[in-house]
Amino acid sequence: MSDAALRPTTAFDGARQLAAGPLIDVAMALQAAAAAGAEGPLLAFDDATGAVIDLDLRGSRADVAARLGGAAVEAVGPRGRGRPSLGVVAREVTLLPRHWDWLAAQPGGASATLRRLVDDARRAGGAKERARLSQEAAYRFMAAMAGDRPGFEEATRALFAGDSARFDRHVAAWPDDLRAYATKLATPALT
Repeated sequence: MSDAALRPTTAFDGARQLAAGPLIDVAMALQAAAAAGAEGPLLAFDDATGAVIDLDLRGSRADVAARLGGAAVEAVGPRGRGRPSLGVVAREVTLLPRHWDWLAAQPGGASATLRRLVDDARRAGGAKERARLSQEAAYRFMAAMAGDRPGFEEATRALFAGDSARFDRHVAAWPDDLRAYATKLATPALT
């Protein structure tokens, strides 16, 4: 099964949380809800990004599962040089001559040095990056599901200001499941 079919997902039937878990399980729950005449709208959200996931729920359960299982399959072209089994991706980097000179003098060469620099930068900005990603995910979900609800604009301002108390105050009147999921997505940005 593809990684895409296993990514953490949450589904809603209107303002009610319908299912949460791997995308394949959530898709099956959505298909069952649609067949049972759910009022909807039926929407699935990627827990990492807060983005709506467009699912094709037509056909049998096996059809849906087959489509999700192949979601991450990409066209396979001729194998290139390098170390594809390690996940190495070759791309162009444009630097000034003084940068290339400095990189050439580093132990391990230019590629190893660039990897170390990127890893160090990721570690140094980890909490800030998690907060930014949390804000974006929470905003995507909130805009899709609560954009017309009272307190949306103020909750959004509080989210981007990192003001937990103000955020909680403005989402308090939202339906329980919407409030809980928005808060879950926003928590890394509000701490």
